[in-house]
Amino acid sequence: SMAENPIVFALANPNPEISYADAIASRADIIFATGRSDHPNQVNNVLGFPYIFRGALDVRSTAINEEMKVAAVRAIAALAKKPVPEVVTAAYNTSHLSFGRQYIIPKPLDPRLLVTVAPAVARAAIESGVARRPITDWNKYEDELRQRMGLDNKLIRGLTDKAKENPKRVVFAEANHINMLKAAQVARTEGICIPILLGNEEIIGKKIRKNSIELEGVEIVNLRHDREESTRKRYAKMLTEKRQREGMTYNEAYEKMFDRNYFGMMMVEAGDADAFITGVYTKYQDAIIPAIEIVGMREGLRHIGGLNIVTTKLGTFFFADTMVNNHPSKETLIDIAKLTHDAVTLFNTEPVMAMLSYSNFGERNSGSPAMVHEAVEYLHKNNPEMLIDGEMQVNFALDKELRHEKFPFSKIDGKNVNALIFPNLSSANISYKLMLEIGMSETIGPIQMGLKKPIHILNVESSVRDILNMVTIAVIDAQVEEQKMKNMQNKKSSNS
Repeated sequence: SMAENPIVFALANPNPEISYADAIASRADIIFATGRSDHPNQVNNVLGFPYIFRGALDVRSTAINEEMKVAAVRAIAALAKKPVPEVVTAAYNTSHLSFGRQYIIPKPLDPRLLVTVAPAVARAAIESGVARRPITDWNKYEDELRQRMGLDNKLIRGLTDKAKENPKRVVFAEANHINMLKAAQVARTEGICIPILLGNEEIIGKKIRKNSIELEGVEIVNLRHDREESTRKRYAKMLTEKRQREGMTYNEAYEKMFDRNYFGMMMVEAGDADAFITGVYTKYQDAIIPAIEIVGMREGLRHIGGLNIVTTKLGTFFFADTMVNNHPSKETLIDIAKLTHDAVTLFNTEPVMAMLSYSNFGERNSGSPAMVHEAVEYLHKNNPEMLIDGEMQVNFALDKELRHEKFPFSKIDGKNVNALIFPNLSSANISYKLMLEIGMSETIGPIQMGLKKPIHILNVESSVRDILNMVTIAVIDAQVEEQKMKNMQNKKSSNS
């Protein structure tokens, strides 16, 4: 007898007035909520009370009025329609949540509730005249809320804000992967980038609809479709001109344009996109080879490298090289140090670098320690502006008091090290992954260093958050490249 799409809240605990199974069986269009956590749409005062009180207390409100309650309700309702972060889906052991019959209200464990509801309540208190301590800097207030809950990551927030200032076109190479699509949705919703999805539009469209992903109007490029024939030919001609003296023919270059990595990277090289992301199910070697062939290495470098940002309770650290060079030579270590210096500087941080080994400052005169020692000597002589020293054991690198006590002559004496250059790929890769797996840190990366343009290769099966972080880095990378080009053009104009 109920109308179409009836809404039923059966909130008695522990047993609702009608069981979930009976309600769902009664009709297909019912929107049903209970107070239980083992069914969809749990209605619980934990969604409101803590954040209403938080907002009221933070402005020293004399009352909790109707305006504040309505503001809380509207904030919760708006949050329910936003993309759900992975931390929430993981907590509830589900792969997907989006606004609909099974999800009309945020989950109680959603960490965004605090910074969404409390500010809305505080604003309403101020606007309705019951606040005794008005808030003027809302960004600062939201930062304080994150810090109280241990949700703050200033580095990521700063990078995200920077990316939003000038969003760039980012190619998502493996757009038929659900994590890529979810990351593209969040990146577009938050204004981080303009996604370009690479792949078959029918397959991508089905996944978007099946998972209720909001990507309406997004550009999808099917590199194998006949309509991209002229683009494939144009890219093949460009690649042939770049590589013809390395043995590449036009026919070979044309065939490569049916490969998503070659085609997508050529989009960046040709100026049809600003950055490129791949790697969710692509082997690193299958992605880095076309990157070197197409965009090439930066001038003055003979090596590339990978960097991971590791955020811990002790601070933020930069680990290199975590992805490329198995057994680096002295020359490779020198390039990695230079690349790391530039990368850390990009994040508005002064690089203080330690080159690691199992010995300290020349204790061993052969093998890996000696090679690291020679690399440091070269850098001290030829790049005196760089704050770097070694070789040293990691405990001396991270404990400046211990380092001062034993090695007061160090160039980085009294400084907190924030960048660690490892002697080989195994030690670097194991170190950052070990910290991640035992829950001591979060990591961002791997960030590709040394290429001329923003090409970044993810770890296999990266999470949505990992992809989103790398998209943010790629956008900033593209912003820097754009500024470099403008500076070069201005210099040419002034010279002429």
